[in-house]
Amino acid sequence: MEEKISNFLTEIIDKDLEEGRVKEIHTRFPPEPNGYLHIGSAKAIWINWSIAKQYGGKFNLRYDDTNPSHEDVEYVDSILEDLRWLGAEPTGGIYYGSDYFDQCYEYAEQLIREGKAYVDDLTREQMQEYRGQDAGKPSRPSPWRDRTPEENLDLFRRMRAGEFADGTKTLRAKIDLASPNMNMRDPAIYRIMRAHHHRQGDKWCIYPLYDFAHPIQDAIEGITHSMCSLEFENHRPLYEWVIDNLHLGPFPIQREFARLNITHTVMSKRYLRKLVETGVVDGWDDPRLPTLCALRRRGYTPESIFEFVKKAGVAKANSLVDNRLLEHCIRSELDPVAPRRVAVLDPVKLVITNYPEDKTEEFQLPNNPKDENAGTRAVPFTREVWIERSDFAEVPPPKYQRLKPDGEVRLMGAYIVKCTGFEKDEAGNVTKILCTADLETGNGMPADGRKVRGTIHWVSTAHAVDAEVRLYGDLFGEENMGELPEGKTYDDYLNPESVQVLPNAKLEPALKDARPGERFQFVRMGYFTPDSKHPGVYNRIVTLKDSFSKTLAQK
Repeated sequence: MEEKISNFLTEIIDKDLEEGRVKEIHTRFPPEPNGYLHIGSAKAIWINWSIAKQYGGKFNLRYDDTNPSHEDVEYVDSILEDLRWLGAEPTGGIYYGSDYFDQCYEYAEQLIREGKAYVDDLTREQMQEYRGQDAGKPSRPSPWRDRTPEENLDLFRRMRAGEFADGTKTLRAKIDLASPNMNMRDPAIYRIMRAHHHRQGDKWCIYPLYDFAHPIQDAIEGITHSMCSLEFENHRPLYEWVIDNLHLGPFPIQREFARLNITHTVMSKRYLRKLVETGVVDGWDDPRLPTLCALRRRGYTPESIFEFVKKAGVAKANSLVDNRLLEHCIRSELDPVAPRRVAVLDPVKLVITNYPEDKTEEFQLPNNPKDENAGTRAVPFTREVWIERSDFAEVPPPKYQRLKPDGEVRLMGAYIVKCTGFEKDEAGNVTKILCTADLETGNGMPADGRKVRGTIHWVSTAHAVDAEVRLYGDLFGEENMGELPEGKTYDDYLNPESVQVLPNAKLEPALKDARPGERFQFVRMGYFTPDSKHPGVYNRIVTLKDSFSKTLAQK
């Protein structure tokens, strides 16, 4: 049985159902197709989809395509792909705000006839000044606020007919210029914009603004609870004004929740687009970005993302969530199920001088020690193997338990070897390590009872699969990217070391046919997945070390 969701939003819904105000819960997710969805979008999706599911209701996907100058079919397609990847199928249907343009226009005319809307000739800058938008100044009426309904209707129809230039006229709701809420000071509800629409073509040269179109769309689709992020809280009175004055109620109602803010992360689609367009990142799916397609490429799962959203919580107050919680969620999911494989990321050659040159044998290594049903696999072993450069120290630090001159270690699942020498190049880099193996012991315990504490992993040089491995870190160095010092921008905090490329990794042969979407634990190194864009490249999903689990345990 799935865990029941309980938060302040479900409390509102429970009360509405108990009082008989609504019979079937109907929610929606209304993204603007002007960029790719990010993990903040996943929170809105999870809230609306999971609540509809919990109450046996419906969940709509509705594209907010009311601003064609920033929208693209590429984004439309990506949104549906991401939604279905998350498993949040829109059970109520897939809709487009542009499909309601005719109804929005008719409702606008209704407001004009009732004296509740007027055509204004102020420019955008003038309108802001008249509304007192700068420094909280008192507002004053536009010189055109008292046009008659007949004059306004004529001008609005001529706006639709294309008689006026872009930006020369707007349709404004006639509400309350003295309101302390700026959104109620005669907001613009239609503007002139000559832009080709991806669905409507060139049918329209005027477009409704979101605050006007949104409640109408919700009402037409039968949405009961319009749940959106906290920045729309001040817009709620306008939402309700549209519902009340067009007689669309008593539902839908709008309720707000806090956005998902994550450490070392920027959610602004405008800025993310800039990073893509300027080549700072490798497309919208660059594994360092918070977009869903980037998280998918990096190896995150839908389950880990939704688990992160649940653990982050649904509240009314904004907060900053540690990005290590997301890492904890994917790590916890993969640890019990991910197949174990051997990969040497920074290789140096180790030669076992007393092992036959032409011999190959196989050792059985466990596919997952935490899953007794996972079985084992055969891994080839030869005279020459690759080991991690960091697993050998010419001058070891105190308590060093890996390979050192005259020291012994266990090659994981295979022989115990003792270092008898090493070679270096002119720059002083170790190029080869010479060892002898305890061939009598095999992969068992030493016959003389001596204790060998260190164990390192290895890959046969004759059977290794060449690969490039990319280790990803935080894209931004500042923890709270929402509160930057005055004069600073996002660019000032880009981390130049957010990706480390290891071009000469050596993988065990079992990884030869691995495909994007498969996830592995590279023993001792972390969790990895093949890159979906570049064959032969592996992306690190997350490290093995879970520094956040202790934080969770203390809560």
